[in-house]
Amino acid sequence: MFDIGALELLVIVIVAVLVIGPKDMPAAMRTAGRWIGQVRKVSAHFRTGIDAMVREAELEDMEKKWKARNEEIMRQHPSTAESAAGEGAGSDTMTGQPVSQESADAAPLDAPSAPASKKEPSTGPSIEPPGQPPAADAPEKA
Repeated sequence: MFDIGALELLVIVIVAVLVIGPKDMPAAMRTAGRWIGQVRKVSAHFRTGIDAMVREAELEDMEKKWKARNEEIMRQHPSTAESAAGEGAGSDTMTGQPVSQESADAAPLDAPSAPASKKEPSTGPSIEPPGQPPAADAPEKA
């Protein structure tokens, strides 16, 4: 920001020690640190406010674009909007076909139709943990 090099910083420190004196230097440094902290806090607060205003303006602009695009799509496809707003259970999201109330009340396809009675044995070879003897019904390897 100020682009102060090492040589310029050394000159500033020597002048400060000569003008302020070594005895009052710690108090002067604390005061300067507080001022710098306050300036940073105010600038961060100001920057946050500006960022918030920019974000709100961008959101408003995007909402206007989305609304205009949505209205354009609704004008291009009026039949889809009418069927979605129609009476009944609605329409199938995959095909767009109307769905009757009976099929809308039916159980979902992925729900189990009946509880599983018991586990069925697997048709593949059984896998035994290491160190266990093979099961009696497992074929022995030759």
